[in-house]
Amino acid sequence: MSGDAMLECIEAFDRARGGGVSVRKVARGYTLVSERTGAPVARFRPTGDNDKVQVLWWNGERWRASGPFGIMTLPLDRALDYVANEPNFWIHA
Repeated sequence: MSGDAMLECIEAFDRARGGGVSVRKVARGYTLVSERTGAPVARFRPTGDNDKVQVLWWNGERWRASGPFGIMTLPLDRALDYVANEPNFWIHA
C-alpha cells in the first residue's frame, strides 16, 4: 500500500466513525491526533510488508510499544480497529 493510499485509508476510517482525529504524515509514519485536545493518540509506522504497520501509543512523553509484549504489528484495518476500541490510546485525548 502506498503512503498516500494509507493516509486516505486512515482518514476514511475516521470519517466513517464520525471524525475527531486528524492524521499527519511525519518522518516514517502517520501520527493520529485528537482534534478536540490536540493530544497524540497513536502512531502507525509502515513495515514495508503490504499494509502492515507498527502501532505505538503516546505515554505523555514519547511513543512507546502499544502491547504488553512489545510493539504490535497489524494490517492497517486491524490496527485502526485496535486503536479505536482500546481505551488506553484515548487517555490523553
